[in-house]
Amino acid sequence: MSRVWAALVLVLAAPAPFASAPVAHADAVDDAFLGALTAKGIHFGTPEKAIIAGHEVCDELDNGKTPAQVASTVQANSGLDGYHAGYFVGAAIRAYCPVHSS
Repeated sequence: MSRVWAALVLVLAAPAPFASAPVAHADAVDDAFLGALTAKGIHFGTPEKAIIAGHEVCDELDNGKTPAQVASTVQANSGLDGYHAGYFVGAAIRAYCPVHSS
């Protein structure tokens, strides 16, 4: 498992109470991304780790993977079901790499 997806497992494996912890350096884009995840019940260890994983989604897309392939990897490495893995990828695209939106 790459460090990218190892980070994702850590992001999504932590209990929900940390999901609302403020991020000192987050900007409006980060806040929107974190809010979208929280609204769908996708919980993360720390906001920083969720943001890193969101950027990693974009890196995978930049390297030629399709959103479906990235969502499959997210699902395989996170414990999220297919719907939530796809939502995570979509939220990352909207927030960090809209060039990959279709």
